Amino acid sequence: MKVIVETSARHIHVTKETFAKLFGADAELTKKKDLSQPGQFACAEKVTVVGPRGELAMSILGPFRNADQVEVSLTDARKIGIVPPIRESGVLEGTPGCKLVGPKGELDIDCGVIAAQRHVHLTPEDAEKAGLTDKQIVSVEIDAGTGRKLVFGDVVCRVRADFATAMHIDTDEANAAAISGVVDGTIIA
Repeated sequence: MKVIVETSARHIHVTKETFAKLFGADAELTKKKDLSQPGQFACAEKVTVVGPRGELAMSILGPFRNADQVEVSLTDARKIGIVPPIRESGVLEGTPGCKLVGPKGELDIDCGVIAAQRHVHLTPEDAEKAGLTDKQIVSVEIDAGTGRKLVFGDVVCRVRADFATAMHIDTDEANAAAISGVVDGTIIA
């Protein structure tokens, strides 16, 4: 099965309460652009994420979430001195925390920093056509003609009716395949 592959740069998801602490009680998310997943968008607002050895500016992705989640590449994590586990989005138990700094305040979060596990979002229809199930682990081959053909293993399938079919990798993974933007991949379960 062919699937589009998108690079997901470092970003942060926040709760409404965290956003208010960082940007002020009356502040609202400012949509900058829609993302490929329905209802998801990049915001104009940025947060500074501070670790023991450094800091990084990160864009907020909306809408608000039920928990704060900082998604970094492993290179980003080394730069700020945090060792995050590779996790699926939302699986935050036992993850390290960091300091978040906004224009109106700052906040220490106890957990929430992860390197996102590479994953393929699938609609139920596309999953059924391909014979794939939610949480199934597959491999995806990328050959974008860059001279760095690569097969990504340990790709988790995430199947939900509110998803658009697309694979997400982080910037380290995109650099390993010498790709940018959107490219095609082939699921080779």
